[in-house]
Amino acid sequence: MRLLLDTHVFIWWSGDEQIAPQAADAIRSATNEILISAASIWEAEIKAAAGRLRLEANLAQETTDHGLSPLDITFEHAVQAARLPRHHGDPFDRMLVAQAQLEGLTLVTRDPAFLPYRIPLLAA
Repeated sequence: MRLLLDTHVFIWWSGDEQIAPQAADAIRSATNEILISAASIWEAEIKAAAGRLRLEANLAQETTDHGLSPLDITFEHAVQAARLPRHHGDPFDRMLVAQAQLEGLTLVTRDPAFLPYRIPLLAA
């Protein structure tokens, strides 16, 4: 399975926060590919710069240290995100939806705002 971690899940995972057992097992499984979107690093760094999030680590380095795969933002992702129905206005979340749709990924999240998009979700 190919899993895309929502920004909060990635931050929790890198900081050893509690994640639902099924999601934690899936993230730990060597048979699954775990991806982190460039949008998640961007979102977290913007929040940290604004003082709304305290980061304990360099998230880009955490991606490498934990053997996670980076997911770049492509032109196709940008077009797909712009064309999504307006169920949700957060541009970072919309990018994750577009990436999950186009790349065939399951999004690991606790955010119910993703439900209307009908993408595969794994509860964190």
